[in-house]
Amino acid sequence: MQSLLKALRSEGIVIYPTETLYALGCDATSATACARVAKVKVRTEERPLPLIIGGLDMLDLVTDEQPKHLRELASAFWPGPLSILVKALPSLPAWLSDAEGYTSVRWSGHPFASELSRRLKHPIVATSANLSGKPPAALPEDIDPDLLKLVDETYFDPPWPRGHLPSTVVRMLGSGKLEVIREGEVSIKKLCDKGYSVAVRNG
Repeated sequence: MQSLLKALRSEGIVIYPTETLYALGCDATSATACARVAKVKVRTEERPLPLIIGGLDMLDLVTDEQPKHLRELASAFWPGPLSILVKALPSLPAWLSDAEGYTSVRWSGHPFASELSRRLKHPIVATSANLSGKPPAALPEDIDPDLLKLVDETYFDPPWPRGHLPSTVVRMLGSGKLEVIREGEVSIKKLCDKGYSVAVRNG
């Protein structure tokens, strides 16, 4: 972990495991590092980079708007693969938020990813560790060798990601109401089972 922390603190980019897939990431407070990740992923600022944190108490490093229903939703599904759209702090790099100022964040259920964020004391970018047009990876041997050449550090020790699906992304429409932007590891059924009224974004 120390080598990854050193890289992150030096505006480096790294590959590390999350509970779903391997992630390509950086210190989310560094605009330079975020730009490096975006360049590798061929992403524009119109496609913001998602974030992970290492605990519910770190949510205030991402947003200062924390209504009761946000805390309730986070407490119901975190740590775990549910990414929630929140209003990003203005101090965060532009690469992290959309045109309306929203970014997606989750408390990762993977012990290494969570601890990495906690030790860094910052949110970490967590976009899938694959080059544009290539499949995401859940095992070390699935990581594209061309991607490995572009990063500063990697962590491939177990536990490995579970694979299959990425995190589910939701937007809160008010207390008890959600819009599903992308259905992933947390199914719509699981959201409904927790008492949420769910709408699905078309397209």
